[in-house]
Amino acid sequence: MIPLASPPKRATRASRKSAKCSRVTGRCVCGDILIALDFPAFWAWHDHSSATRHAHGAAYATYVGAWKSRVHVLKGEARLASFKNLETGTSRSFCKRCGTPIFYERPHAPRWVNIPRALFPGRTGREPRYHLGLAEAVEWEYRGEPLAPLKGFPGVMRARAPRKTLSQLSGVL
Repeated sequence: MIPLASPPKRATRASRKSAKCSRVTGRCVCGDILIALDFPAFWAWHDHSSATRHAHGAAYATYVGAWKSRVHVLKGEARLASFKNLETGTSRSFCKRCGTPIFYERPHAPRWVNIPRALFPGRTGREPRYHLGLAEAVEWEYRGEPLAPLKGFPGVMRARAPRKTLSQLSGVL
């Protein structure tokens, strides 16, 4: 005889994890490579290192990190190319067609993969709260200075010049 209503079972840690787990998808610029990340990502950070600056062509890159087992290439695995830096042991994968950086792997964390945050249009479950490689950050990188709209150019902001102190003004006169 089957009971009409069974008592509620206590959820195990594994069942709670799988119930919460969903996927977020990201892609390269040309769309040849489509990846999925089991939500949520484990952590997120901004990387200011010179190697990342050169790989992305930007002052810094924002990454999300996850276990490799939680990242899936849904489309275009054959379109992935990689570069291994023999000096550092790091490996960077990118799209052969458009050059979009896809994966960044480090030898000290062989079961982890880092993915540029910009590949995902939606939420990844982690806010970037960490900064790596700040000692290598460039002086021209935006550091939170006050911004103001540039007259005549909608959507363009400019850094305001720092206000001069009274002692600086008296030296000019």
